Amino acid sequence: MSLSLATAISPTAPPTTMTPHTNFRLEAADIVVVVAYFFFVMVVGIWSSVRANRSTVGGYFLAGRSMSWWPIGASLMSSNVGSGLFIGLAGTGAAGGIAVGGFEWNAAWVLVALGWVFVPVYISAGVVTMPEYLSKRFGGQRIRIYMSVLSLILYILTKISTDIFSGVLFIQLSLGWDLYLSTGILLLVTAAYTVAGGLTAVIYTDALQTVIMVVGAFTLMFIAFSKVGWYDGLLDRYPLAIPSVKVANTTCHLPRSDAFRLLRDPLTGDLPWPGLIFGLTVLATWVWCTDQVIVQRSLSARSLSHAKGGSVLGGYLKLLPMFFIVMPGMISRTLFPDEVGCVDPTVCQSVCGASVGCSNIAYPKLVVELMPVGVRGLMLAVMLAALMSSLTSIFNSGSTLFTLDLYHRARPEATERELMLVGRVFILVLVCISLLWIPVIQTANSGQLFDYIQSVTSFLAPPITAVFLMAIFWPRANEQGAFWGLVIGLVVGVVRMVLEFIYMAPSCGQLDLRPFLLTEVHYLYFALILLVLTCLIIAAVSLATPPIPEVHLHRLTWWSRHSQEPRIDLHDPWKAIDPVTSNPSNDPDTFPVSWWHRAGLWLCGQSGPNSGSDPVLSREEQAAQSIKLTSLQEQPLWKNVCNINAILLLVVNVFLWGYFS
Repeated sequence: MSLSLATAISPTAPPTTMTPHTNFRLEAADIVVVVAYFFFVMVVGIWSSVRANRSTVGGYFLAGRSMSWWPIGASLMSSNVGSGLFIGLAGTGAAGGIAVGGFEWNAAWVLVALGWVFVPVYISAGVVTMPEYLSKRFGGQRIRIYMSVLSLILYILTKISTDIFSGVLFIQLSLGWDLYLSTGILLLVTAAYTVAGGLTAVIYTDALQTVIMVVGAFTLMFIAFSKVGWYDGLLDRYPLAIPSVKVANTTCHLPRSDAFRLLRDPLTGDLPWPGLIFGLTVLATWVWCTDQVIVQRSLSARSLSHAKGGSVLGGYLKLLPMFFIVMPGMISRTLFPDEVGCVDPTVCQSVCGASVGCSNIAYPKLVVELMPVGVRGLMLAVMLAALMSSLTSIFNSGSTLFTLDLYHRARPEATERELMLVGRVFILVLVCISLLWIPVIQTANSGQLFDYIQSVTSFLAPPITAVFLMAIFWPRANEQGAFWGLVIGLVVGVVRMVLEFIYMAPSCGQLDLRPFLLTEVHYLYFALILLVLTCLIIAAVSLATPPIPEVHLHRLTWWSRHSQEPRIDLHDPWKAIDPVTSNPSNDPDTFPVSWWHRAGLWLCGQSGPNSGSDPVLSREEQAAQSIKLTSLQEQPLWKNVCNINAILLLVVNVFLWGYFS
């Protein structure tokens, strides 16, 4: 999904084009819709915060492991489909056609793997975070710390920055609001109910916002398709989407001849089909099966069947962005060829402030130009929903990683209340870093920013995917092999990423003088190569060093997930009381009487009916609770329902791949 391509190939000129609005004003009806949206989101967030068990780490970070399948599935969708996806998918669709939709359809297969392969292992292991699983599986601290720090860096520099950039791009184009004011308000409102309610508030608000996203996006989809004569009209008019100002002696202004083909040439295609099927699966496995933001939702399920049901629902929802994001992006290029499809650097600079191209404005342009009054406010709410859903997920998961994997490691004696306060405060730290990152996003070239996101994913994710696959499926893998696989894989990936930035992709009309590694080895192919290399390193080092005794591996691999043998955890030099199953150490007599202090503690889940009033569990009761939380038992009826629906999902997915291939 390289957006150097997206920006380099962005022409558009149908038989009849739309006349753009020069001055856009938000009508009263639009404002009412946006205010109503914010009101409902805050009501849902407050309601879920009040009913949530926010006073324990397990309640705050895993929603008390009590979530049903439908909010989990909706949250999986909205956590992944942020405003960056609306902007990025539509822009790449405008530039290169439907192939980028394969990124969404590939997710169905990996989501099934999440529910049926990865989550059972995570549940049986009794973990809260992904670095915690690696720590239990391999022992030691260096892998867990490596993963936690790397994940937080990725969250801050890629996910948060991408969503803020995309959301601000939409808000500025559609409303003309001040950059810092609008972004600051969004971040503060987002952080407020994330801080107050933990994962329960995040998941329930995600479920509401998923409904808003789907309804609003489908509304725009039908309006856009009606403007071009539906799908047949798009087939006819997209190849004619050529800007009036061209770069002499080039073909950059011409739409791709394979724009409506999902599977493209393995050598010359912008998204070669082997890379789209196999290389993309490497990246998708990292996103859906090992990334804290996503896996945390499935681990909050009340049972394994609910986790599977959430994966199936998420898989069905991921079939939709092709139709309500990618194709509307192509329609935007068809309707606004001189803006969305510009290739001349001077023209592009005047249109969107980026000389490399303006395909990123494809989706916001449709909203501003096509949506009627009132409905336009709904679409603004959709983009706000996408931005806030993604940010809430990242804030909550980021605070989980920092609190349980870093802070609790450094302070094993930390009380329950201290961990809860630290988790909330770290969300505010993430908000501050996000605000400080805005100038970087504002000055960064839009195409380079998305290229940067793709580089980070393709060059840093494969070693992580390899380690998790080897940890789950190969009991012989040990800590030395996993660590050196991660380190060497990271070095190789960073070398390729540095080369990408040193040798930038040429603009339209320039010669491509980049090295062979960059011009001939697509980043999806590189991801596959890096995965294999990392696996070989893990295998070689593991075989050359002592294995982990079997007594330490019960319920930590796919093959031992049902084991009833007692597991002796590997030595942890910082081992402390498990914060997920421990009881709050709050003494009601110590709570202050001042109303403002009590209100602050309530916000942090440290007072009220769920705080400090739980009876102290005996050792036997704690053991029974632990067994319940790590149980893989399923009712036969619902197990079969989940299996049948997973098969139906994959059948529908294969049909769509075949139809659009």
